[in-house]
Amino acid sequence: MKKILLVIPAYNEEESIINTLESIENFKKSEKLTFQLDYLVVNDGSKDSTAELVRSKGVKMIDMSVNLGLTGGFMAGMKYAARNKYDAVIQFDADGQHLPEHISDMVAAYESGANVVIGSRFFTRKRPNSLRMFGNILISLAIKITTGKTIKDPTSGMRLFDSNTIHFYINNSNMSPEPETVSFLIKKGFVTQEVQVTMKDRFGGESYFNFKRSIQYMTRVVISILILQPFRK
Repeated sequence: MKKILLVIPAYNEEESIINTLESIENFKKSEKLTFQLDYLVVNDGSKDSTAELVRSKGVKMIDMSVNLGLTGGFMAGMKYAARNKYDAVIQFDADGQHLPEHISDMVAAYESGANVVIGSRFFTRKRPNSLRMFGNILISLAIKITTGKTIKDPTSGMRLFDSNTIHFYINNSNMSPEPETVSFLIKKGFVTQEVQVTMKDRFGGESYFNFKRSIQYMTRVVISILILQPFRK
């Protein structure tokens, strides 16, 4: 059986983490999985009770003493997966937006030959009209221009990386769980595929991305893909 690891970065997610973990466990109990599914929380220096709640559930956790941000936290999870010889990692949000029932479809796409699988909100469904979705379209366009590949939901944070991608990820600099890394992996020849998923609102807490931060994020990603990425080795 393939060994699949959910890496769940968490920062101050005390309002959501228990519901997220229980949804994963309920999925495992209700489905006859054809793969081994484990999950790991990376507590990224939370100042609330996130770590204590994870310990109370007996879940594997990397407990970081300081906040490194999503890039550092996810890298820790990828290194854990490589050391423990997992066949694939799925980036999974701690806030309840990602639904475990889509994991099987992502694994199926990986088993059919994809190195990277994106849980896409818009693979078979139309994007809504909003300023945030305009940013999604711009990032998608930047990826299309630089790689020739259409990614309909480049900002989705639900992504699977196979073992080849994991080893490439941890052995190269400036890697992050962001759209510019997906673009870079496509340029390096990694087969990327999208599968349709549905995402929910957060269980609790507040998103980091307010209006201002969303604009800054969109601008940074587009500049990175169009201008900086051609100089990456």
